[in-house]
Amino acid sequence: MSKPDINVTPLIDVLLVLLIIFMIVAPQKPTDIKVRIPQEAKDNAVLSPETTLVVVINNDSSLRLNNIENIGTIPEPGGLIDKLRETFNLRTENRVYAEDLALRNDIPESEKIEKTVFIKAPRSIDYGSIAKVIDAVKTSGANPVSLQIDDLQ
Repeated sequence: MSKPDINVTPLIDVLLVLLIIFMIVAPQKPTDIKVRIPQEAKDNAVLSPETTLVVVINNDSSLRLNNIENIGTIPEPGGLIDKLRETFNLRTENRVYAEDLALRNDIPESEKIEKTVFIKAPRSIDYGSIAKVIDAVKTSGANPVSLQIDDLQ
């Protein structure tokens, strides 16, 4: 009586073909991430009030952009989005460039515009509310969005 054998040669062939397909497809996967690396602070570097945009989240969930009070709320950030878009459009018209990008010729002019926005919130605001404000600020076209930290311990 003969013992049955399983022929694994076709299975190995299929496995090698799949391996070759994955080796070809994997490098073609898009992995483009735009990153701005922070520069070392200069001794006399002070952000000018004209270019600094700070969104403040108040305890009552109202939003403030620099000195403009009640520009929206966390659930309804439409006013904030509109004001930021208006500011970015004015900066595009007036060619207000980010300091570290102004002299670069390898990026398009639209990416040179200063669109940095800082978000400042009290510790009592929950993470979900801050995420909604970050999403609203990103919707307006801000890049990068930074969180302002005041009292580290």
